[in-house]
Amino acid sequence: MQKLLFVCLGNICRSPLAEGIMLHYIKKNKLPLIVDSAAIAPYHIGENPDIRTIKNALKHNIKIEHLIARQFQIDDFEKFDKIYVMDFSHYEHLRKIAPNAQLFEQKVDYLMNVVYPNQNIEVPDPYYGTEQDFEKVFQMIHTACTKIIEIYSYEKNMPFK
Repeated sequence: MQKLLFVCLGNICRSPLAEGIMLHYIKKNKLPLIVDSAAIAPYHIGENPDIRTIKNALKHNIKIEHLIARQFQIDDFEKFDKIYVMDFSHYEHLRKIAPNAQLFEQKVDYLMNVVYPNQNIEVPDPYYGTEQDFEKVFQMIHTACTKIIEIYSYEKNMPFK
C-alpha cells in the first residue's frame, strides 16, 4: 500500500487540502492508498485547517474540518513512499533535515511536478490572500491530486471516477 505525505508551512491551508482531496478520491474509488499531511513549522500544531480553506473545500464537496495539523518528523522519511511539498522553502527544509541525500531524492518532490514534470512550480500560500487565492490554490492542488489518483488507478488497472 502506497503512503503519501503532503507538506506545507503550517499544515492549515495547502497540505490538509491535498490530504482532504486525496481522501475524497481514495474513498470514492476504493483505493489502497494512505495519505497524511504535515507542517514544516510548529505554528498550528493540534489545530484544524484554516476556516477559509475549510469553506473553499466544502464548495467542492471536500470535507477537511476534521483534520488536525501536525509537524513533520524525521521518521516520516521512512514511513512514507512519497513526500510532496508545496514550495521551494519546504523542499529545502526537507533536504537539510533528510537522513541522507539518496532517501531525499527518492521520496521528496514538488506536488505540481505530478502535472508539470521537473518544472518545480510552487503552490502559493493563500494565508494572507483573498477568497480568489484560496480558489486558485484549490484548483492547483485538485489538478495534481486527481493526476496522482489517475496514475495510481491506471497502474492498478482500476477505474477512476
